Amino acid sequence: MVDRTTDVVVQLGSSGTTIFRPDNTSTPEPRRPTQQLPVPAPEKKLTLFALRLAVLEKIASRLGSLGFVWATVVLLGGFAGSLETSDFWFVTVILVVEGARLFSRSHELELQHQSKYTISGINTFRFLAKQVIQIFHSAAHIAGNDDRSSVEEPRREERHSGQIARTRTWKSSDVPMLPYTGWVFVSRNVSRVFYWLQIASAFFSIVISMIKLVKQDYGDNGLKPKSTNLHSALTLFYSLALAEALLFLVEKAYWEYMISVIKILEKVNKECGLENFGTGSVRRFFYDAFSRCLNGSIFDGLKMDMVIFAMELMVTNSPDEQLTGVQILCTFSTHQDYSVDTLQKIGTNLEIIERLVEMLNWRNKNQEDVRMSAAEILSRLASKKQNSLRVAGIPGAIESISSLLESTRDSGQATDEIGEKSINNSNLWTLNNLGLLILKRLARDHDNCGKIGKTKGLLSKIIDFTYAEKRLLEDSRVAVAEPYKILAVKRSLKLLKKLVSTTGATGKNLRLIISGIVFTVSNIRETLHHGKSQPDLQKLCAEILTFLAFDEGATEKIGGSGGILKGLLCIFLNNEIPEDKSGVRVSAGESIALLAQGSKSNCQRILRSNVLQDLVEALNSPLIRLNAARILRNLCAYTAPDLFNEQLKKIIKSAGKTVLMAIKYEERKPQEVMVGLAPHILKLMSLEELRWMFKKAGVGEEELAEALVNILKKYEQPVPKVPRIRRFAIELTIAMIEANPQTVKTFQNLGMKNELETVFETAAELENFDIFSGTVGLARHGSTINELIEEAMLLLS
Repeated sequence: MVDRTTDVVVQLGSSGTTIFRPDNTSTPEPRRPTQQLPVPAPEKKLTLFALRLAVLEKIASRLGSLGFVWATVVLLGGFAGSLETSDFWFVTVILVVEGARLFSRSHELELQHQSKYTISGINTFRFLAKQVIQIFHSAAHIAGNDDRSSVEEPRREERHSGQIARTRTWKSSDVPMLPYTGWVFVSRNVSRVFYWLQIASAFFSIVISMIKLVKQDYGDNGLKPKSTNLHSALTLFYSLALAEALLFLVEKAYWEYMISVIKILEKVNKECGLENFGTGSVRRFFYDAFSRCLNGSIFDGLKMDMVIFAMELMVTNSPDEQLTGVQILCTFSTHQDYSVDTLQKIGTNLEIIERLVEMLNWRNKNQEDVRMSAAEILSRLASKKQNSLRVAGIPGAIESISSLLESTRDSGQATDEIGEKSINNSNLWTLNNLGLLILKRLARDHDNCGKIGKTKGLLSKIIDFTYAEKRLLEDSRVAVAEPYKILAVKRSLKLLKKLVSTTGATGKNLRLIISGIVFTVSNIRETLHHGKSQPDLQKLCAEILTFLAFDEGATEKIGGSGGILKGLLCIFLNNEIPEDKSGVRVSAGESIALLAQGSKSNCQRILRSNVLQDLVEALNSPLIRLNAARILRNLCAYTAPDLFNEQLKKIIKSAGKTVLMAIKYEERKPQEVMVGLAPHILKLMSLEELRWMFKKAGVGEEELAEALVNILKKYEQPVPKVPRIRRFAIELTIAMIEANPQTVKTFQNLGMKNELETVFETAAELENFDIFSGTVGLARHGSTINELIEEAMLLLS
């Protein structure tokens, strides 16, 4: 029995030949993407807008502060007794109004920010009309005590918007500022009152200042008005008040122009890709930037961006803010222009990654949007290996991702009513597919594969998704109508392939556990039998079987499962598969060759399938001839000659012509495979049959002997791309001498002895294995190459 060292794994390549040669090539350096000019962030327009508004606001505030100080210190402090009554009261009113406006500005911004309300973007007259109508409606509801309608309407709106219902905390925009005042002192209405009071106070200051500056009737009280300091002081005060009010109105006009005419919020919202969520998040971002510019340096707002803003919202305790934050991050992480920068910022913030992982466990119905967005972000984040290590390194991360995988069927039983509802739930399938995608990307790391295998119940969930119904595989209309199901099968198979291809002890344990789950092989068998219209799925199934076959017990278990070998053979020998899907035939051939490697029982099963003639004919197919030759070689090598009846021997002998011609005319891999098959064909022939085969192929014994000597001359050292060619050449030399002792002289005349001595001196360990996993050999041959050389030298003597 072949020694199956299972702590190494085969790396299947696109050509389907890498399991039969060591891969000693270094990983090529990935091509760097074409350098593209960075796309300017859309929110930069808002931060610049906020900076300009802050400049106007701060200049107006400084003028107002100067006017306030001038009035209190100079006018009311120094000339209080000299002022006429009208000037005294005008100065006092302006002072009170402007002082109130200046010192309440921050509170007005805070209320607008908390209520998510802004007067901007709304036509003034339409706004006033709407407010009057709302006031009358609210008054009617209060007067009629219609509590039911006033409660049900917000609930309907809340469900429609997809927000998370909150019952234990206040919504900031609905907070009653004073008791027993109803709608009058609700925070969102107070912010509106503040806004209009500021506008009114600015107009009042302009009117009074203009009247006094034009008339300049300050009075004299016995003094000459234009030659005293009082006149100058009043002129300066009214000028300051006028300039401050004008600047404030210019700021508001600029605000209204950008918001209502240019519609900057809507444009930025669209450029950010957030149009499906409304302008609430962009509006709030703008208020945050504006507040920072006002409360600190005017440049503080320029440091803000939507990604940082969204991450700040995510770590809050407000469900609404968390939803807003995760939706922004999800949109930006999937955006073609902003995904790289967004994922880089998320990947370096462990707190955000932990919050995203935590959100995967939120199963409340109102939290589906948050959960789905968090899963989408993590799937993108895990596409980078470094980020995937950070995600998997969070305690409980794999368990949280596992919670996304909710079974849509009850294994082997009829689906109940609840199960049917789950199957029709597109959100459930979306979460399942995202969970599988995250795990597939995490599984690119060896350690992560071990964590996935140790997570309780996760492997069973993954294998459950590899099941595809017969109607889904055979009926293309069903596959088109339910693409999410096909996607789940494909992703689960890809994930399973990554797990079973893991190296070392981890891979050995994973293959042992996976092959021990009773649904693994049966699910794969269904796809092999009914998946003609899904060759990509069949290819994945064949590759999974190839990896599982590394374990001797799994090889017998797979071969003993009804229909597995038959299904693989049907795919491998199906000439109707189009060329663009021919990779499935190559993968099926590799799987069959490995299942037959060292397994007498599997070789007998293949022979009972009556496909020997088809395998011989496949030697003429450029696509599958290599694997066909490997299968034939294993059938001959691991089946005793006395178990072949005359009919089977005749079929195998008929391959002699093709094999001899390939040895003479082919090079490298085709030549190696055919040289390996040739000795087993010769052992089944008599001397007369051997001579007739040479004659039919048009290749003489001397020519074949010369070809073998040339192979040893050409490959003075072992070559990783054809690691067994020297060994197979020596085996064929021995077989030729044993079949016809007269060929000894031919080999002696060609200098075979000298070439064997050269091989002896350069023999390497890689020539003692039949298949390889990277640079590690699997399936050691029964005899070493040195032992074959000694046997050949003895025959030549």
